[in-house]
Amino acid sequence: MTDAIEINRRNWDERAIIHSRDTTGDYMLDRMRAGEDALHVIEATELGEIGGKRVLHLQCHIGRDTLCLVRRGAIATGLDFSGEALRTARRLAQESGLKANFVQGRIEEAPRLTPGPFDLAFSTWGTICWLPDLRVWAQAIAAVLVPGGELYLADAHPGFQVMELRDDRLEPTYDFQTPVERPLEFSDETTYTGDPTIMTHQTTREWVHALSTILGSLIEAGLTITMFREHEVLPWRGLKNLVPASGRLWRLPDGHPRFPLSFSLKARKEY
Repeated sequence: MTDAIEINRRNWDERAIIHSRDTTGDYMLDRMRAGEDALHVIEATELGEIGGKRVLHLQCHIGRDTLCLVRRGAIATGLDFSGEALRTARRLAQESGLKANFVQGRIEEAPRLTPGPFDLAFSTWGTICWLPDLRVWAQAIAAVLVPGGELYLADAHPGFQVMELRDDRLEPTYDFQTPVERPLEFSDETTYTGDPTIMTHQTTREWVHALSTILGSLIEAGLTITMFREHEVLPWRGLKNLVPASGRLWRLPDGHPRFPLSFSLKARKEY
C-alpha cells in the first residue's frame, strides 16, 4: 500500500508545480491574491460562520482554500503529503498576506503532526478517493476534533465515480467499493486544469468508497452525522459529457436522467 501512496505523491508533487503556475486560471490564484473568494458555492453556503474557529484542512494541496478559510476568520492549518504543494501554499500565504500553518504528512499522521485540538476538520473535492482505508481517516479526524467539533466533507458522489462514458452513454464500469489492496489504476498525461504540460509521473492509484463506507466509518469513529446532501453538480468536468452550470460547476446535459454527481455532509464529535 505504501507503494500506491508513493506513486500518488510523486504525481501530486508534479501537479503542484503545474498548478502553482496556474496558466489556465483554473485555480484562480491571481484572483485569490487580489481578495476574491475561491470556495465553490456548495461549501461556501453550507460552512456557516467559522470566524475564530480552529480549522484543520485535510489534503489541502496548494493551500488556496486553506487561505480562503483564513479570510473568513478561521485559524487554519493545512495538512498534505506533498512537499511541493506545501511550498506553493506557504508562498501563496506570503503573497496574499494571510497567515496559516502548513504541515507535511499523511492523514493517519494527523493526531501526531497536527493534534490541535480543532473545532472543524475541512475536506473538499477529490480527497477521499486517494485514501485506501476510510476507517483510518475517520479515526484520525475524531482524534483531532474537540468535543462538539465538526467535520465538513464535500466530494464526488460514489454513484458517479463508478461511471465511464462509452459511446455517449454513461455506463457503470467500476465496482461500488474498491478493495484496499487492489486500487484502481489510471494514467493521464496532463493534469485536470487544462495546462498542456506533459507530466513525467502520469500514473495514479485510487479507491471508490461506497456511501455506506463513508458514513459508517465516521459513525464507527464516534461521530454523529448531522447533515447529508446530494448535489446535481460537480466542481470539475468529471466526464466529457458534463456541461457548464453556474458558479464554476458542471452538470449533466439537458435530457439526461438526473442523478447526484456530488455530496456533502457534516459530522459532529459528541464527546
